[in-house]
Amino acid sequence: MANNISLIVYPVKDIEKSKKCFNQFLGTEPYMENERYVGYKVGDREVGLDPNSTEVVSYIDVEDIEVSLQLMRNVGAKVVKDMWNIGGGLYIAQVKVEDTILGLRQLPQK
Repeated sequence: MANNISLIVYPVKDIEKSKKCFNQFLGTEPYMENERYVGYKVGDREVGLDPNSTEVVSYIDVEDIEVSLQLMRNVGAKVVKDMWNIGGGLYIAQVKVEDTILGLRQLPQK
């Protein structure tokens, strides 16, 4: 099911202050930023800052997000955020296992 953990999103309260720290910490500037999200490319991984989140979420790339969500439901995970299209065919969803939020991400189909 999972290809790899490709994205880790950190909750932040002050996105500008956090961006300065992460620029220094990661040694790079964001590849994208707006008031809802700041994203960094670090090798083949992405690090995100989200002022609307309350906890760290690791996203796993999956081939078929609908199938993956059903598989997670079948093993007792609860859907926290159902699948949604972020834009350009990129889909994201979140499930909760015990006290941990796991993210699923389906990249745009080529």
